[in-house]
Amino acid sequence: MNGLLSALADVVFPPVCVHCRGLVEDSGFRSLCACCAREIVPAGGPPERPGPDQAFGRGCAAVMSRGPARALVIELKYHRGLHVLADMGEVFRKSAAVVECARGSILVPVPLHPRKLRERGFNQSALLAEALAAAAGGGATLAHLLRRTVDTPTQTALDRPGRRANLKNAFALAGGRRLDPRQHYILVDDVFTTGSTLDSCARVLRRAGCLNLDVITFGHG
Repeated sequence: MNGLLSALADVVFPPVCVHCRGLVEDSGFRSLCACCAREIVPAGGPPERPGPDQAFGRGCAAVMSRGPARALVIELKYHRGLHVLADMGEVFRKSAAVVECARGSILVPVPLHPRKLRERGFNQSALLAEALAAAAGGGATLAHLLRRTVDTPTQTALDRPGRRANLKNAFALAGGRRLDPRQHYILVDDVFTTGSTLDSCARVLRRAGCLNLDVITFGHG
């Protein structure tokens, strides 16, 4: 019944591409047209090794954060476009490196400050972690191990040193949480730019006893 209703809705209100605003037809996605879907660029290659000053291990992204892929993130993050999560999950499933890294791990979403969470209504990193867990075929679990203690200004206009300073002491371990040093933990966020936010989160988990810690994001760059 739900499938029938969805099909009828698509006839009455045809899905529109979040990137070019054209109609979505025969693309394999619900929020990207066939032309824009072909413009998605996989991040490619094996997971990246960390720099000498990073607290996490490997860094892995599904796609390059530009064009239609960036439009999906913007639609989710700033326009409350929860409908794009199905497509973002499909992008995860198409990335063999991401799926392989996620299997059997504990996924830890980057948290929002409570004020931002109330304002937005959801944490996009947590929703992406759920989509990633599903894409991994049930071989990953979700754990909210972190909390954001400082309501920091936006990072957009800051360079890397500025971002690091902005995020100093911005995260902490969530109350009552314990880490198992035998487990593989993965921090999940929407986009990897300088890595400052993920590194700040990673340092909290390292201090709590995490030994095997990697990063997965939807986009890179």
